[in-house]
Amino acid sequence: ARGLVALRREIEERDPFEAAASHVEPEDAARHPTDEQVSALATLSSLSATRRFHVALLHGVTGSGKTEIYLRLSGEVVASGRRVLLLVPEIALTPSVAAIFRQRFGTRVAIQHSALSTGERHDQWHRIRRGDVDVVVGTRSAVFAPVPDLGLLIVDEEHDSSYKQEEAPRYHGRDVAVLRASRERALVVLGSATPSLESYSHALSGKYTLLRLARRVLDRPMADVRLVNMREEYAEQGPDVVLSRTLVEGVEQRLARQEQVLVLLNRRGYATAVFCRQCGDTFECPNCSVSLTVHRAGAGWRARCHYCNYSVLVPKTCRACAAPYLELAGFGTEKVEQQLRERFPDARIGRIDRDAVRRKGALASTLSRFGAGEIDVLVGTQMIAKGHDFPRVTLVGVISADVGLGLADFRAGERTFQLLTQVAGRAGRGTVRGEAVVQTLYPEHYSIQLACRQDYASFFEREIAFRRGMRYPPLVALINTVVRGRTFEEAMGTAALLVARLAPAAQAGNFIVLGPAPAPLGRLRGEHRVQFFLKGTRRAQMRQAIRAAVAASPEARRRVTVDIDPLSVL
Repeated sequence: ARGLVALRREIEERDPFEAAASHVEPEDAARHPTDEQVSALATLSSLSATRRFHVALLHGVTGSGKTEIYLRLSGEVVASGRRVLLLVPEIALTPSVAAIFRQRFGTRVAIQHSALSTGERHDQWHRIRRGDVDVVVGTRSAVFAPVPDLGLLIVDEEHDSSYKQEEAPRYHGRDVAVLRASRERALVVLGSATPSLESYSHALSGKYTLLRLARRVLDRPMADVRLVNMREEYAEQGPDVVLSRTLVEGVEQRLARQEQVLVLLNRRGYATAVFCRQCGDTFECPNCSVSLTVHRAGAGWRARCHYCNYSVLVPKTCRACAAPYLELAGFGTEKVEQQLRERFPDARIGRIDRDAVRRKGALASTLSRFGAGEIDVLVGTQMIAKGHDFPRVTLVGVISADVGLGLADFRAGERTFQLLTQVAGRAGRGTVRGEAVVQTLYPEHYSIQLACRQDYASFFEREIAFRRGMRYPPLVALINTVVRGRTFEEAMGTAALLVARLAPAAQAGNFIVLGPAPAPLGRLRGEHRVQFFLKGTRRAQMRQAIRAAVAASPEARRRVTVDIDPLSVL
């Protein structure tokens, strides 16, 4: 009989929020904004109402309520018929931030990041394009999301280097957000407790509007910071100590009070090297000029390169002299986790780093368990330092706080200050005052001293004076050119040719060329690397000059990487 069968087509979209569920606690302070929040929001509201392009830098200490300002401003923008794009630096932050916005905006929130499945990305992209959502939360690639009627772009933790894509196509998510807003006549809000020197300089010059939040919500105090000189600790406990007595005592106290602890070490793996005590042979990567990092592999050890993924099982005897005297040196997050488990066998200990959260959903699951109080001590790399809000955390331990200061990079001090300030800000966000224990071999270094005092203004003055004296960004523009070759001589020869071709343009364009010289990472994935820099005040002329030099050298085009405004010069 007719009419018994009907065909109907339905679209069932995959929901990435189910897989990325995150524990979110309601914030009582959200209903009672501080005077500073009210003032900042009033300024941002007036800027948004003009429907003209504008950039505002929201400089607020950790825990000062920047997220609440984002929420309220987003509500005003959505009510006016426009949409919001919010960028966060890490995939780890998207579940919690998206969950907070879903509390305010319901299901009209989409997420965009590389950890979504192909199907999830497809569905989210089409929801955004159709205008079915009011708010998009995502990492740097979300800046290209097809958001119609865009009225507000927010770049949270704008200082974070994760916004820079180091592989082609190279771009900085923050800078693309500013460019996009200028074309769509939208407002950009850059938020950070530790603004980049570039953004803060723009704010001081009047190019950006500067808004400050100097106090935490509910007048909660900043964490007390205790600096531990590990040179003294090594002298008293021996050279193999990882956890200082101050940190161990602090963890004991928090566990007794059923509070939580974060422990940061920005170095993954178990050990940083494996060597022979008899002949001195060290396991090095055959493709890159770095030592192999040691990881646990069942009952044994595997040495791995973090650049090219080359790996080898660590044998019982030395490859060079056959002596049974192989020894592990240094330590990473795996060893810290092991030592904490040995010290506190009854504690629930978790770890977050690139190795521990490879499986899809593992990162969100661990963060959710920690937020729900199911983990007592969480060990991790810089992934745990950014933007998370865990009210039960009253102690933060920082191991090897100076790990980045030895790098041949003019931004090393800035990165160290930012990381220490951010991670210390994870403590004491609830009702109990927080404490941070910072372990370092260089307690006198200004970036560590000022981070412990949470003194951004003094750090900026000190660091900008250094950059001015050395003629580094943001006082000048910088272009890093890396030339690769099958041999060192080939790479150096090509680099020298490019530098020679740049000489006339440099003289006419009032910029200088530094190098060529071997790159700090001299070999990478089997290729030798040589670099040189263009430094000057006329970025456009410098960019045009290097492009012309590369174009005039067809044999070099496939072996040259040009990075304008580099965040890393390694």
